[in-house]
Amino acid sequence: MPLTLAAPVHSELIIKKSRFIGCVQPMSDRAGAQKVVAALWAQHPGARHVCWALLAGGQSAAVDDGEPSGTAGRPMLDVLRHQDLEGVLATVVRYFGGVKLGAGGLVRAYMDAVAQALLEAEKVPIVRLATLRCVVPYAMEGLLRRELDAAGASLLAVAHGQAVELCFSLPEDAAAALRARLAEAGQGRIEWIAEVE
Repeated sequence: MPLTLAAPVHSELIIKKSRFIGCVQPMSDRAGAQKVVAALWAQHPGARHVCWALLAGGQSAAVDDGEPSGTAGRPMLDVLRHQDLEGVLATVVRYFGGVKLGAGGLVRAYMDAVAQALLEAEKVPIVRLATLRCVVPYAMEGLLRRELDAAGASLLAVAHGQAVELCFSLPEDAAAALRARLAEAGQGRIEWIAEVE
């Protein structure tokens, strides 16, 4: 099961006078990652590089930010992949200390900055949610709400018209069982509305 992080965690390494400030944090998309990187540049105007790696499905990225190709972003991304993480941004701010580290030294430094932060990070399972919609007669609204509470579902919206339309979410792995229970309890009076993608 893929994991994400509960909160941001920082690390700091000094290697041959260069300072590497690492951070790992939950992040769902590239736009959010780019905002974090822009904020890091604002916080660290004297830094030489702000390298980053994002593991977020189809929006993943590995950015070397001026370091030799393949020495920063890709190694950072590899550390995230090795830990079976998803929806995580790793950033490393580098202040150059005047001593070149070479390609191997850079790879180790960037990997170590991310790995050190991950040692302190709380990893939590990713719970994928299913969103369901249904229409029920007014007489069944109470029953449906009790079933939703019992299943740990979150009620997102309720509309009262000729009948009651409810929209709710719950973990994907519990959705089929809840639908089956509701189908039995509703005796065919629950109308499911397909979600529009």
